[in-house]
Amino acid sequence: MAYLCPHKYAYTFYTFDNMKNFNKLLIALLVVVLSASCASQKRVWYLQDANPFTPEQIIQNGQIRIKPLDRITVVVSSRNPELAVPFNSWSTYNSLTGNSQYSGNATGGSVQVRTVDSNGDLEMPLIGKIKATGKTREELGEEIARQIKDAGYINDPSVNIQFADMKIAVIGEVARPGYYELTRDKVTIFDALAMAGDLTVWGMRNDVAVTREINGVRTIEYIDLTSKDLFNSPAFYLQQNDVVYVKPNKYKTQSAEISQNRSFYISLVSIAVSVATLIITATK
Repeated sequence: MAYLCPHKYAYTFYTFDNMKNFNKLLIALLVVVLSASCASQKRVWYLQDANPFTPEQIIQNGQIRIKPLDRITVVVSSRNPELAVPFNSWSTYNSLTGNSQYSGNATGGSVQVRTVDSNGDLEMPLIGKIKATGKTREELGEEIARQIKDAGYINDPSVNIQFADMKIAVIGEVARPGYYELTRDKVTIFDALAMAGDLTVWGMRNDVAVTREINGVRTIEYIDLTSKDLFNSPAFYLQQNDVVYVKPNKYKTQSAEISQNRSFYISLVSIAVSVATLIITATK
């Protein structure tokens, strides 16, 4: 069986066997294209090795720990509000230590913004310095309440502590790089990337760097977003002042190099043309 194929100048006959081979080639090319498409999609997937509907054990210690130079607010309360005044009053605390700053709140009241010193201690009126570094807000609040009660100032103290300013930085191949405020504990790497608008298609999902300072020592943790092992990383839960850096993948790097080289050669040609024009003009 043969097929007539029109051509501008001649006619070519294809046999049935040739058509079968052509169809096989077409199917093979289609498979290659689909495989390449699947591979491209897989490069941007997260948690590729996670088992669906299978609980994953994650680290529990995700609460943010207080560090030196953190700025926090401390509000002491009691059933008898007058007893808490020396601990909360701006004028009282300022006259005692001079180490507090004033910050207005939305209701027109005021709270004290206090800075943990470089040694990790927090200065409190009447009860003095308390070690704050390494504690969670809840732990520090319980310690302050205990010392107030033990000193006999208040029998039923309740202490609420909030961070005055707590932020992280997300930079590199994300949609919206920049600083982001943290408003709660247990902020994960996924929360940070969500705030930054997720990674771009150029971002390396298997090598995200998290820079952190602990006790004056800078550490860098690398996270593979495509693996469920990230749940066990100490950088899965972020701390204040962490810097998340998403590296560009090889395609973005190659594209940047090509663009840079193109600009260089265009500039080189432009200079050459200008020099040639000057030479021609000078020899006329």
